Amino acid sequence: MTEHQGACCSSPATMCYWFAASLIAWGVLSLIGLYWRALHALSAATILFAMAIGCVANWFRNRTLHCGITGPLFLIAAVLFLLSDVSIAHVNSLLVWPFVLLGVGIAFLLEWRYARRSAS
Repeated sequence: MTEHQGACCSSPATMCYWFAASLIAWGVLSLIGLYWRALHALSAATILFAMAIGCVANWFRNRTLHCGITGPLFLIAAVLFLLSDVSIAHVNSLLVWPFVLLGVGIAFLLEWRYARRSAS
């Protein structure tokens, strides 16, 4: 039987794990971008997909609370930018980025408050 593991807070090790997973994902996506221009290395979609993959990997390995929130947020933003890049939908990036930044801030704030409560 598997034991249920609750969400935890960030540590330098979890941040390094997220960074490494994101960097590897970015490299793979950038290689795909050599053949499919919509995923070129500096595309917002590529970077956000890589960050989402890093969050998913970090969530499954370390259960960091903010990654459970930011992973889907990054994925949604990446899909929006990809749809814009392939001309399926027009997305105003000035409307997407504030939601991404606000979501990341809220995720870290929730993690900080959750970690404070669980420590006391």
